[in-house]
Amino acid sequence: MTIQKIRQPIVTVCGHVDHGKTSILDALRGSSVQAEEAGGITQKISFTLFPIEQMKKACPLIEKSKIKLNIPGFLFIDTPGHAAFTNLRKRGGSLADLVVLVIDINEGIKPQTAEVIQILKHNKTPFLIALNKIDNISGWRKKDDDLKKNIEMQGTNVKQNFDEKYFTLIGSLNSFGFDADLFYNISDFTKKISLVPCSAKTKEGIPELILMLCGLSQRYLSERLVLGKGAKGVVLEVKKEKSASYVEAILYDGELGKKDEIAVADFEGNPMINRIRVLEEIEPLSFKFKPKEKIQASTGLRMQLAEKIEILPGMPFVFYDGNLEKIKEIFKKEISESVNSELSKQGIIVKADSLGSLEALLVLLKQAGIPVLKAGIGNINKNDIVSAKANSKINEIDAVIAGFNVSLDSEVDKMKGNVKILTDEVVYKLIENLSQFREEKRKEIEKKRMMGLTTLCKLRILGQYVFRNTKPAIFGVAIEGGKIISGLKVIDETGEEVGRVKNIQSENKSVSEATERMEVAISMPGVNFQHALGDRKFLYSEISENQFKTFKKNKDLLNSSELRILQEIAEIKRRKKEEWGQNL
Repeated sequence: MTIQKIRQPIVTVCGHVDHGKTSILDALRGSSVQAEEAGGITQKISFTLFPIEQMKKACPLIEKSKIKLNIPGFLFIDTPGHAAFTNLRKRGGSLADLVVLVIDINEGIKPQTAEVIQILKHNKTPFLIALNKIDNISGWRKKDDDLKKNIEMQGTNVKQNFDEKYFTLIGSLNSFGFDADLFYNISDFTKKISLVPCSAKTKEGIPELILMLCGLSQRYLSERLVLGKGAKGVVLEVKKEKSASYVEAILYDGELGKKDEIAVADFEGNPMINRIRVLEEIEPLSFKFKPKEKIQASTGLRMQLAEKIEILPGMPFVFYDGNLEKIKEIFKKEISESVNSELSKQGIIVKADSLGSLEALLVLLKQAGIPVLKAGIGNINKNDIVSAKANSKINEIDAVIAGFNVSLDSEVDKMKGNVKILTDEVVYKLIENLSQFREEKRKEIEKKRMMGLTTLCKLRILGQYVFRNTKPAIFGVAIEGGKIISGLKVIDETGEEVGRVKNIQSENKSVSEATERMEVAISMPGVNFQHALGDRKFLYSEISENQFKTFKKNKDLLNSSELRILQEIAEIKRRKKEEWGQNL
């Protein structure tokens, strides 16, 4: 009987910036990476091997609980809080077997937390929640090493404060479609999300967190953790050093040996075949790599390849067995599943720095109701501009390129024209800015369409500036609100039709329009100024009842002065016809 080998579960730690992801991971592995990061914020993806022996030392509860562990340990992945790397993926779903979602109990669910939850839900990735920073609850004291007892022993006000915070979180999670509770209140972990209160600072709840990870892995992931035959992995980063380039990656299944050939996918899904020259594995509880002849999943690795090739972050790699067509099919499906399934027949252009972050971005854009026509990895280039310009001919609102954690090629600025380019290193900010731009653009488009009917304006007659009395009448006006254009039909304050504006002059130059606060001279054929306007103060746009209805329907597109003018015109019209504009 063949004994099945079990690999390490891959555990991704993620959450909102400053909620303590790396601090939690430091508490788990007994390191202090947090202090070394720039500004205390994780700058890149890192991984840590956590063997079972060290795990038992860090968590005496494992021995006490008498859990018989088959797993050889854990591979922890720490992700930048400002990135959507929760979606580090492999074909068929998330790379992570489990996710620890870190939430500051005092702040609750923030935008990036919501982002992560949405991606986890989309991928159906099992997760538990580390309710960090319990030590920041006012009056909190560590009174017992047992977490449950410690919570129950807090003062009445402290316990009440704690209960309010975690009940609020349960309510918030419920709005995402998840039932949750404190881990020691749960009997069926397949039906509820576990909340583990903890403090990375005081180490409260850390043993319980480790125990929960062990228990969940052992009980619910056993089939998933069976080691496969063929090596499969995901590229995280390509680092160029003085003498050579190294590929940092995660091996999530199978075995890989030095001098093996691997196939790495380009963005089109085409395999690039290369031989491993140097193979190194991450050392347990360390950031150092050690040369190896053979390594086994799950693990973090570094390799130097025989030939220089352009490898994109997030792309898959597999052991090359000589069957190129089979591998090509696998890669094509990988790319298709992660990208093409989220594309629409019409929409914006999207670029990201890796396949994982691109897929995450596409998921979140779909949830935000923003369609995507084309998506790719790498910097925004001239081809993206061409695609976006083509979009503008179909729908102006889609003449947009959204870039996550990418730069612009040098020629882009010069040729972008009417294309809007939005970039950010924070996904929720990018989507927020994109949504805002689309709404403003929509209003602008609607306003253009609406204003094609006529233009709302109020003119104050400057009787001291009458340049010609008739044939045509030429006189000065001040624009009190709205906009005057050539050809505009106007009425006076009594509702009498006066005529049409033929020409507009500003500072002795003809202009096609004039806006609020400007003073201009206008000409009106067929009008005798003295007879028609000698005792008048104001002129207004002439609008029909149907036009009034359109303006009223789209009042959110009007500014305050235009709304005021619309109301004044309605009042003028109703002096002659009481029901004017009311029965439409």
